[in-house]
Amino acid sequence: MRLLLAIAVAAFSVSSAFAQAQFETKAKFAVLTDYESGTVIFQKDAAARLEPASMTKLMTLAVVFNELRAGRLSKDDLFFVSENAWRTGGASSGGSTMFAELNSQIRVEDLIRSVIIQSGNDAAIVLAEGIAGSEASFAAMMNELARQIGLNDSNFTNSTGLPDPDEFSTARDLADLGRYLIREFPEYYHYFSEPEMEWNGIKQANRNSLIDVGIGVDGLKTGHTQAAGYGVVLSTAQGDRRLVAVVHGLGSMRERAEEGRKLLTWGMRAFERFSAYPEGKVVAYADVYGGEKGNVGLIGNGEVALYLPRGSRQCLSATVNFVSPLMPPIQQGAQIAELQVFCNDQLVQTAPLYAAETVGQGDLVRRATDALKQLALGWL
Repeated sequence: MRLLLAIAVAAFSVSSAFAQAQFETKAKFAVLTDYESGTVIFQKDAAARLEPASMTKLMTLAVVFNELRAGRLSKDDLFFVSENAWRTGGASSGGSTMFAELNSQIRVEDLIRSVIIQSGNDAAIVLAEGIAGSEASFAAMMNELARQIGLNDSNFTNSTGLPDPDEFSTARDLADLGRYLIREFPEYYHYFSEPEMEWNGIKQANRNSLIDVGIGVDGLKTGHTQAAGYGVVLSTAQGDRRLVAVVHGLGSMRERAEEGRKLLTWGMRAFERFSAYPEGKVVAYADVYGGEKGNVGLIGNGEVALYLPRGSRQCLSATVNFVSPLMPPIQQGAQIAELQVFCNDQLVQTAPLYAAETVGQGDLVRRATDALKQLALGWL
């Protein structure tokens, strides 16, 4: 069963409705997260399944960057443009393309830049085939890495995001994927903010129109299909703070840009940072049944910070949400719970919580005692 453990976060005088209620978006799906902590500041159907369209290419890039890091791939490697890549993602396909020539060879770095800047479907397929031999094999690599990252509500079937009923994600997973790319591959992040790219004599602008408009946006990836509408994964940094946002299901490129800009600007200006728990501070304890210890401390990934409306600190409460009973072994650093912050019974923020230490399996006496305790408490 899922256990809710109530804890006290802070006490402030009650004023107007919480700031989350003061923001509205036309996006069907939306989420705004703090980059450092993963705290969700705003969400709208963030856990609902959606068609990721070309935002899928962020997962393609995650695999490519991991291959580069592992030394199995070089930016100067040349990949062959197959007929499949040329027909499915090339100029004749009607989708976004880098206009790669059939049977030509292209440097990996140029393919990466095309995927990011031009959203080239042909470039994504060339990368997939060059790394794994086929898109199907590459999709298996995408899903394996997605599970490692913790994108448990996503499934990928191709490298491009071209429509497939079996390919899906969520706004929350896409935001987490964006945070992963920024955190793990800073050496490649500059590609996302390049304003344009020229290939085969054709110059194309970055499809993320919020790049260089004065609000600090430096990534990440747009997406669009007729069925899904227009979406984008965005990131912006001002000072020492970075936000990652997703808006999706919008009616036009202009609407996508406007709703993304509004959400990021609101997130940067409407809140002040409140340190709820310093790094390493135990937020709560969760019972462990049959473990060598009876409970395990729950901590944030670094500091657990909340973002409160400027000039309007309010009465907050929180619960820690986890599946109980927890069974050993539990590894230190494993995500096992979620801090949920409420204002007037409205969920306003969430933050993941992790095991503060490893808890192994207990001896027979401990397991027998906990089994009786579990039965007496009536866990189902």
